[in-house]
Amino acid sequence: MEKDKEALNEEIKEVIVEEKDQKGNVQQETKKETKEDKEKKEEKEKKGIFKKHEDAEKKKLQEENATLKDKYLRVNAEMQNMRRRMEEEKANLLKYEGEELIKNLLPTLDNFERAISMDDTNLEDEVSKFLAGFKMIYGNLSSTLQNFEVISMDILNKPFDPNTMDAVLVEEAPGVEPNIVIDVLQKGYTYKGKVIRHAMVKVSK
Repeated sequence: MEKDKEALNEEIKEVIVEEKDQKGNVQQETKKETKEDKEKKEEKEKKGIFKKHEDAEKKKLQEENATLKDKYLRVNAEMQNMRRRMEEEKANLLKYEGEELIKNLLPTLDNFERAISMDDTNLEDEVSKFLAGFKMIYGNLSSTLQNFEVISMDILNKPFDPNTMDAVLVEEAPGVEPNIVIDVLQKGYTYKGKVIRHAMVKVSK
């Protein structure tokens, strides 16, 4: 009977030990899971830090890219404007090529006109015969200049325009409104629409 009790007690001890072992295992497993969770949490936090760092770097690169793009567009626009200005200047140079030569020829044209104005159309007069040659030369020169779009201004009896005229004399003119051209002392000329010499005029006051 005592042996049976001892055997029963041993069985109970074994069960208690086993239960303790099982509880211990459970506790160890619980502790193990908590450690893994902590590691996962730390890893997640690290990823979060890396992600924030990556986002900051990405934003910085985007800003730098936007700045460089803006600079490129500005430089490109400036280059286009410079190219356009150079092309316009080149076109103007080609368009008004020979302008200085024409300006130097205008005084000669003036002299021909002054000489011709002396003619009294008397064909028997020696001066008239001499000036007949002048008229031919003047006609040829004037026609050549017109072919190159050199045009004398038609300004007599028209309002004074400071953009195309220089008023050298002002005079009373009965029946004429003020600021009207009443005499042209020297002709003005345009070359392909550009004023190359202002007219010298007398205006009414």
